[in-house]
Amino acid sequence: MKTLFISIISFFLFFFSSPKSLHNNIDFSRKNIDSTIISIPFPIKFGKVSDEYLLEKSTKVDSFYNAFIGTAGFSGSFVVAKNGKIISEKYQGFANQRTKELITANTPLHLASVSKVLTATAILRLVESDNVMLDQKVTDWLPSFPYKSTTIRTLLNHRSGLQHYSRFPALLKTGWNKKKILTNQDVLDLMAKHKFRLLTPHDTRFDYCNTNYIILALIIEKATGLKYEKAMNELIFKPLGMKNTFVFDYFRDKDTVSLSYRKGGMNPWDQFDNLNGDKNIYSTPRDLVKFDLATYSPDFINPEILKEAYSSYSPYLLKYKKDYGLGMRMKQLPSGENLWYHNGWWHGNTSSFIPIKKDTVTIICLSNVYTTRTYETMKLAEIY
Repeated sequence: MKTLFISIISFFLFFFSSPKSLHNNIDFSRKNIDSTIISIPFPIKFGKVSDEYLLEKSTKVDSFYNAFIGTAGFSGSFVVAKNGKIISEKYQGFANQRTKELITANTPLHLASVSKVLTATAILRLVESDNVMLDQKVTDWLPSFPYKSTTIRTLLNHRSGLQHYSRFPALLKTGWNKKKILTNQDVLDLMAKHKFRLLTPHDTRFDYCNTNYIILALIIEKATGLKYEKAMNELIFKPLGMKNTFVFDYFRDKDTVSLSYRKGGMNPWDQFDNLNGDKNIYSTPRDLVKFDLATYSPDFINPEILKEAYSSYSPYLLKYKKDYGLGMRMKQLPSGENLWYHNGWWHGNTSSFIPIKKDTVTIICLSNVYTTRTYETMKLAEIY
């Protein structure tokens, strides 16, 4: 008996005096964590998602995915969530086909033009903090910018009339260095030097143009005193716990990121691959759900300011049942309701981000092998 008592005492002394690394690895709380719930460190008032709702919707969404998106050859990620509760989640294909590195929940993929949604939100957060104003002239921040009427708002809603930077080589005709990896500052310097003619007069017509968001990224840098990458971390990624989201740097990241493919092999890099603001954010569907959740919290962004993003700015587009807000596209459904979303394409990367505000549902699909199946999410949103 004495021996047993000594053994018990010895065990407890060993357990509680042993290094923390030995027993801290046992996470006793894990059994209480629901891995299908995504949360953010901002208060949101959402109701509980019922088991009946989950069963009904997950069956329909899974069936839709299997029929229209996740068929043979698809490589990417897909998540549908309501109130942060995952309804359906799929991952297939390779981040790197040579090494056979699988795409998982933690694999960041290129967002292409869905990056514009995040850039626009960073601007709106700066508006909320009175750092910038939507109708402020671009020249207030970038004195060398050659178009005196252009405002931050008309960059956001693509009504600036700026030329597309991809057309600069054709506009210059001679003397273009095809090997130079361009930066955002290079784009501004070229505009300042050559003063390319506007495609349309300022604020008269919608013309989707990546150059607008190149300039917005430079304004973010001026307003924050930080490089765009650092500013996006401070304004959005870190506050929301988006740990698998980052701004791509061509010279630092091109050998380590998930690669972009097309039929027949990998897409080659080009001289526009180090430009950001319009593209070049890598993220995961779970991180994008966090971002969408934050838009429901007034502690993250003022609802009145966010409303500007979901407003119509080009009424003539409505005859085509579409429009563009501030970093968000709009499609008018047969019911007459407006569906706000953003799709993206860059090289072999395609993306779709659909926040269904009426139902507090988020639909996200990303692919690193060129396909239009990513955009089938629009049909899913329409029947949701």
